[in-house]
Amino acid sequence: MKGRYFTMPERLPPSDPREWLHRARSCLAIARCRKPEIYHEDLCYQAQQAAEKAIKAVFIARALPFPYIHDLSDLFLRLEKSGLAIPDAIKTASRLTPFAVHTRYPGFEFPVSEEEYTEALVLAESVVYWAENIISV
Repeated sequence: MKGRYFTMPERLPPSDPREWLHRARSCLAIARCRKPEIYHEDLCYQAQQAAEKAIKAVFIARALPFPYIHDLSDLFLRLEKSGLAIPDAIKTASRLTPFAVHTRYPGFEFPVSEEEYTEALVLAESVVYWAENIISV
């Protein structure tokens, strides 16, 4: 928007779930940067990263350790085992997991379609919003 300035969020320690949400929102902002010269695969990678960091923010907010993995299904399962009910609509974001690795390099997967990109963005936005509500920021 013309005339509107945005500032970086305050940097917080990595032990603060809000810092993980800041990073999740940053990845989501990158995922929304649709330009002709940017592959959908790269945008989907950022969407996956947004969801992953948002989920890990929930771990931190609940004082739970988490592994540094990219498997969203595994992360959701660990949260459920801790007693957190996760809506099925949020768990569908597990479909983002392949974007963490397989689409990062040429030749591992077929090009991502516009429809797949749009779905990835919606899934990531849903997870970030869900995490924000749990953390109450």
